Amino acid sequence: MDTADVYRTFGRREARGPYRELAVAIAADPALIARIDALPQPKRQPNLVLAAVRFEGGPETEEGGFRAWAKEHWPRVERTVLARRTQTNEAGRCASLLPVLAGIPGPLALVEVGASAGLCLQPDRYRYAYDDRPAVGAGPVTLTCATEGDPPIPGAVPEIAWRAGVDLAPIDVTDPEERRWLECLVWPGDDARRDRLRAALALAAEHPPRLVRGDAAEALPGLVEEAKGHGTVVVYHSAMLPYLTPEARDRFVGLVTGLGVRWISNEGTMRLPRLVIPEGAVPDDRLAFVTALDGVPRAITDPHGSWLRWL
Repeated sequence: MDTADVYRTFGRREARGPYRELAVAIAADPALIARIDALPQPKRQPNLVLAAVRFEGGPETEEGGFRAWAKEHWPRVERTVLARRTQTNEAGRCASLLPVLAGIPGPLALVEVGASAGLCLQPDRYRYAYDDRPAVGAGPVTLTCATEGDPPIPGAVPEIAWRAGVDLAPIDVTDPEERRWLECLVWPGDDARRDRLRAALALAAEHPPRLVRGDAAEALPGLVEEAKGHGTVVVYHSAMLPYLTPEARDRFVGLVTGLGVRWISNEGTMRLPRLVIPEGAVPDDRLAFVTALDGVPRAITDPHGSWLRWL
């Protein structure tokens, strides 16, 4: 797809709230599309450009004059786009991961790839509300998830004995500007998600996670070796593979599967085409992830963890 098609598809299929109309309007604006096209290809993605405008103080909506402001202040927007990444750190994804983690013998030693600020490195510190089931955990941040099928919801959060993450540009949870960037990645109007992010960041700031700066291919083997002395090693990632080329994805999968660890992937359906997904399991009308354990799909899930369909 060309850039206009990417924004149009994002608006019609993925975005919610004001971003639906805004993304479609951007797709129909040749002058703004030309500016976006001048960016390096990985930097043209809608979430990054939209968040950069907001980070620089621009309006959030089409009605507020987003496109005119972005064109007038494009050098500032471009600077932020080039300096930042779409490191959407969605704590809600832990609700998708919990039923899978619960089936792995513990204690667990977690290694997250593409960890951002490390909010998904603390699944034992959240409280989970699945439908009308008894709540799991007693943390100060509640993650709510509607379910279909018969997911194995545990009675307690898993025991985590060790945790670390790796990221090309880790987010410092104690830095106000870094936290503000993460807030700008939350779509306007999604107040519940913004409030959850703030609460999860505050929780992480009490015990800042260990985050290693670097490429997974270089850092992962050493982290796994260190983790082995603490429990069952689980390497996992969410919405990380879109930032890799198909060749790099294949190399990453080869690396992980050769490390002798448990592997949880939580990615869009196109990112791991080797996964065998039951016919009709993935909805046609909404974006969905496949949450898989060791290459075997376990659930179809919401990218932000608000629902899951157990397979």
